[in-house]
Amino acid sequence: MPHFDRDGLPQFVTYRLYDSMPQDLLKKWKVELKNEKAEYMGVAFRKRVETYLDQSYGSCFLRDERVAQIVQDAMLFFDNERYRLYSWVVMPNHVHILFTPINDFMLEDIMHSWKSFTAKEANKTLKREGHFWFREYFDRFIRNEEHFNTVVAYIENNPVKAKLCKTSAEWKFSSAWFKALK
Repeated sequence: MPHFDRDGLPQFVTYRLYDSMPQDLLKKWKVELKNEKAEYMGVAFRKRVETYLDQSYGSCFLRDERVAQIVQDAMLFFDNERYRLYSWVVMPNHVHILFTPINDFMLEDIMHSWKSFTAKEANKTLKREGHFWFREYFDRFIRNEEHFNTVVAYIENNPVKAKLCKTSAEWKFSSAWFKALK
């Protein structure tokens, strides 16, 4: 899947654990939606994926606070050096993040760095081997300020929507939790 990347362009990215969604289910949804208009098909497909992920299927390794901390710390590590981090949440089986690559760092390289480092550290922590992240990730560039604000609200409200907490500020592995500390 092609990715749209340009220095200074905010990106909304979702990446997930390798076993968070069965591939045959994704194929089935694509077949079901193939006769829809392209714009509607994309929105409907994403909504199905988001709803499925929020039900916390799969191994949910990110539910382990040690692993969630590894993922969150990795995102925070190069903030304002390789990217500007605006909003994030580490869910039980996926991650949402809103950031802008800076200083000629490319989206693909940032994603590879996060996923590679966190997979090795998480597997070590969990005393396991093998796949950790699903190979692909979903990215969408931010069109305008309204879109940016909508994405921040979506990311920070995701644990509430998934019924993991009552308020977004309660979810420790998120930008909402950090904002509540200030």
